[in-house]
Amino acid sequence: MPLLILRVFFICVAAGIATQLLRIGVDGPPYTPYLVIFGTVLLSLGIIAIDIFTPRKQIEVISAIYFGSLVGFLLTYVLWVALEPLFPETSRYTAPVQLLLAATLCYGCTSLLLQTKDDFRFIIPYVEFSRDLKGVRPLVLDTSAIIDGRLAELTETNIIESQLIMPGFVLAELQAIADSSDRLRRARGRRGLDILNKLRNQPRIEFQIYERDLPEFAGQPVDMKLVILAKHLEGKLITGDFNLNKVAKVHNVQVINLNEVAAALRPQFLPGEAFEVRVVKAGEGPEQGIGYLDDGTMVVIEGGRHRINATLPVVVTSTLQTQAGRMLFARVDESSSVRSSS
Repeated sequence: MPLLILRVFFICVAAGIATQLLRIGVDGPPYTPYLVIFGTVLLSLGIIAIDIFTPRKQIEVISAIYFGSLVGFLLTYVLWVALEPLFPETSRYTAPVQLLLAATLCYGCTSLLLQTKDDFRFIIPYVEFSRDLKGVRPLVLDTSAIIDGRLAELTETNIIESQLIMPGFVLAELQAIADSSDRLRRARGRRGLDILNKLRNQPRIEFQIYERDLPEFAGQPVDMKLVILAKHLEGKLITGDFNLNKVAKVHNVQVINLNEVAAALRPQFLPGEAFEVRVVKAGEGPEQGIGYLDDGTMVVIEGGRHRINATLPVVVTSTLQTQAGRMLFARVDESSSVRSSS
């Protein structure tokens, strides 16, 4: 509602400006006043249309342009006060030199702010340039986290509020995988690009592609670049790569391991709890069968070897936590009825 009121007010102001122009007097054919009013209102509607069709505006970009231009004009005024004695009052070069000076300084100041907005903290009323634009700490993504696919599903739960950072070198690596001659790698790369587009289109997630090359990146492998970038942004790494997880911890960079997150969210079963599971294959033991829960947890069933393709009532006897995930050990509950799966 406030935006609607603002836009209606803007159109009324534009119409008022057109009326003032007509009062001053505009030369032309008899229909000129109608052209002035219609053109001014049409211009205001065009500005509103641009505003509506660009909903995801970045305050740091707008602020950088505004303050870059402001500082540029201020520097232009100061320098021209110093240079003005060099130009006679009747010199024809005065206006061009002023315009060139203003354009150069405005461009330089705006470019400086845009390129360094992630490296410093600049606070003014209602505007703040900082590294953490949203959430507590930004999350830096690696290739495995994107190809994995679970991150996209996790963002849909609204549990992630931090900014997601996609390094440019990771995007290049993902594109190289998608263009690979190996069919399996190519499929993985294309899956990663699809998930990346899904993340970018999430309306509740702030997603940014970080394309700057830090001096520390020179000669470093991709994993080390990720660690350096996470330290530079004071963020965390999201990965499913076991080796990258170890390297990051050595450099005191916090890591969110997707495998550990998935394991922590699996249902907890205590010894003595009962449930039903389908036996899909024989186990290593003489009487063992293997089944899986819906989340992929392996269940080793004592007494289930000869009941493959049957859904059995089982009772948990013990649990085992490994790096690959959690395993359950259970025995067939003979006191319950057994039903065969169709």
